[in-house]
Amino acid sequence: MAHDRPLADRAAQPRRRARVTAADVAEAAGVSRSAVSRAFTPGAYLDADKRQLVLKTAMDLGYRPNALAASLQGAATDLVGVVVGELSNPYDSEWLAALVSALNASGKWPIVLGGQAEGLDESVTSILSYPLDALIVRGGSLGEALIDNCTKLNIPVIFSGRVISHPAIDCIACRNHIGMVQAVTLLLESGRRRIGYIGGPPTLSSEQERLAGVVERLAEAGLTLAAQVTSDYSFGGGQSAMRTLLQDTSPDAVVCANDAMALGALSFARNCRNLTVPEDLAIIGFDDIAMAAWAEFNLTTVRNPLAKTVDEVLRLLEGRLANPQKPGEVVMIDPDLVKRGTH
Repeated sequence: MAHDRPLADRAAQPRRRARVTAADVAEAAGVSRSAVSRAFTPGAYLDADKRQLVLKTAMDLGYRPNALAASLQGAATDLVGVVVGELSNPYDSEWLAALVSALNASGKWPIVLGGQAEGLDESVTSILSYPLDALIVRGGSLGEALIDNCTKLNIPVIFSGRVISHPAIDCIACRNHIGMVQAVTLLLESGRRRIGYIGGPPTLSSEQERLAGVVERLAEAGLTLAAQVTSDYSFGGGQSAMRTLLQDTSPDAVVCANDAMALGALSFARNCRNLTVPEDLAIIGFDDIAMAAWAEFNLTTVRNPLAKTVDEVLRLLEGRLANPQKPGEVVMIDPDLVKRGTH
């Protein structure tokens, strides 16, 4: 019969070979099970010849210690959960790439979770079934109940890009307010007075801090925003926001809450409105993603120091693993104004 063929095909497929165990290595090498364990434990005593025999036998058989099994005896697994959301912001993608590289270099192995913000808690809950050494969250937030669960499970949590008030959580964030004060000051010094703003999702703390910096610096100069549009931190969002902003106003400068939107706004201004930047319209972004420095964009922006942020995340992680009971630490990173060709 026609439906018998798939069953026969599946039956003919070779079964996956069972994982080689430490007991298999011990039997093949003629040593005890504990000798195999000591051979793979840094610093554990074992005769040099016996260690070499065990390691060679393990290599021949295709054996590696099971980190998850080792965790049942309280050993570290070197597994680190990394929560990054949708990655629509290129800065988050660059942050993730840099963090994964740094974790790997330090002998840690990340489990990366992406997806929409509304499913964040559910996704994180699912990976708590794994014996994580720590959980690193980029921006966003976790529910209070989920944070408490991590605490009960002795899983350290580190927030990057957001400060959470909790005695057992470490946080690192950019001084967003200061960065935007620097950006607006640069525009004011160049004679700009009709300044518009393209912001990100208003629920994000980074957006709230960046908008506050713009508004407060303008107020010091006796000015208010000429126009304000909310978008989503994406390139396409920046294009749409610039279209909306230019419909009813004629700003001489636009500050954008991140580089992705600034690049979209720059593209729309040049290609759809034939505006000359910066002569007709100045545009400033925030983050200093790699594309901002490309010759076709040459975007003036505020640098959210990526390398320093990742270094601090690793430092916080190592410190927390070394001393799980230490008080939570908050690290604030100073931004840098990067002057290029759009101001």
